[in-house]
Amino acid sequence: MDYKWIDHIVIAVKDLNQGISNYQNGMGMELERTDVSEKLGIKQAFFNLGNGTHIELVEPLGPETPVGRKIERSGEGVHLIALAVENMEESIKQLESNGVQLIGADNPTGQVFLHPKSTNGVLIQIVEK
Repeated sequence: MDYKWIDHIVIAVKDLNQGISNYQNGMGMELERTDVSEKLGIKQAFFNLGNGTHIELVEPLGPETPVGRKIERSGEGVHLIALAVENMEESIKQLESNGVQLIGADNPTGQVFLHPKSTNGVLIQIVEK
């Protein structure tokens, strides 16, 4: 399977405004935009790294959301790493044939993740680019 690059890294934070301040003022990154995804249950802040990749900070809209549960379980920090693939459908087939447990593979037009049980505890998303 051919992974092209790291597309983005998602970092779970308890307070998005504090996270933005840390990345802007402390690290000198430029905030590209913010958003709210009711569907995903998160507030988001995007920092473009200038090479086609970005860092995304996410604050849960509630404790029952996936990000809320992640923060409750293990605190703030890396939530997922997204890897770019050329062909989502072929990548799903290859991963499944390799025995990788997937989340969302039944909807390849949506988001597809490699279950942390298959990746030594790291949630990995694949995105078609």
